[in-house]
Amino acid sequence: MEFQKFAVLGGGSWATAIVKMLCENLDEVCWYMRNSDAIDYIHEHGHNPNYLTSVSFDTAKLSLTDEIDQAISYADVLIFAIPSAFLEAELSKIHVKLKGKTIFSAIKGIVPESGKIVGEHFHDNYDIPFKDIGVITGPCHAEEVALERLSYLTIACADPKKAEQVASALRSSYIKTKVSKDIIGTEYAAMLKNIYAIAAGIAHGLGYGDNFQSVLMSNAIREMKRYTKRLYNIDRNINHSAYLGDLLVTGYSIFSRNRMFGNMIGKGYTVKSAMMEMNMVAEGYYAVSSAYKIKEDFEKKVKTPIIDAVYEVLYQNKNPKKVFARLADRIS
Repeated sequence: MEFQKFAVLGGGSWATAIVKMLCENLDEVCWYMRNSDAIDYIHEHGHNPNYLTSVSFDTAKLSLTDEIDQAISYADVLIFAIPSAFLEAELSKIHVKLKGKTIFSAIKGIVPESGKIVGEHFHDNYDIPFKDIGVITGPCHAEEVALERLSYLTIACADPKKAEQVASALRSSYIKTKVSKDIIGTEYAAMLKNIYAIAAGIAHGLGYGDNFQSVLMSNAIREMKRYTKRLYNIDRNINHSAYLGDLLVTGYSIFSRNRMFGNMIGKGYTVKSAMMEMNMVAEGYYAVSSAYKIKEDFEKKVKTPIIDAVYEVLYQNKNPKKVFARLADRIS
């Protein structure tokens, strides 16, 4: 297959993993990150000094830049892997046209400024047609990509040809890909599973065991089904890997930053202290505020006891022990 030009925007672990996947198939990948010192380090040493440091790159394949306009002008396909909390600040730096580009989001969160998932944000705020917007979702952890452990990606786009183009560019001996048309459902599921992973972490930090965790996760997938159905009611199988699989790996994995964040909250850390100690962005923290507000505006209410519990702990400063004791009585 003849590939278009790809640019990855972001300097974190997921961006690094995506660049690694693309380098398996492409002769050149443009990589935008705002940290010019990291760019210099990659040029000299062949790996990202801050994230997934074990991944070695053939620097001859990398077109590195700290100018976002340069990356956008270079590429036909833009893969955004910037944490949602910082996305709009980066987009505000752009002075070239985004329209006409194919934009894929590898961001699993809500844009705080608009309260929307990334695809909707690009469509509503930057006039990008939905046919030119796609989503890259798991179940897939960047750390396992670095280790070349067998991993799975779902690539969603309204245009199946564009979905397959991106899927083919990411596919390798250790990356299996499938395509989907459920852009809205997969992106909301990717956002919601981070909230449920925080819930799993809080429960673990409070001392709940595997039995409770299994009930929590089974309730989480049913809650996700109700939520996504109310948002965008199409025929989707919530048990497929893009939904249930991604939820399970994020809820249980030792690599899950959202579970780690929740675990710290359950152990008594404040939100601020947990974030400072992690030195990473837990997307679920920002997502739960927006997810809660979105569902409060539903014309017909949806039962979301897990989202409600996480929101109460993180945003209403309620006691996690008491909140989860009530949650335990509401789920079964």
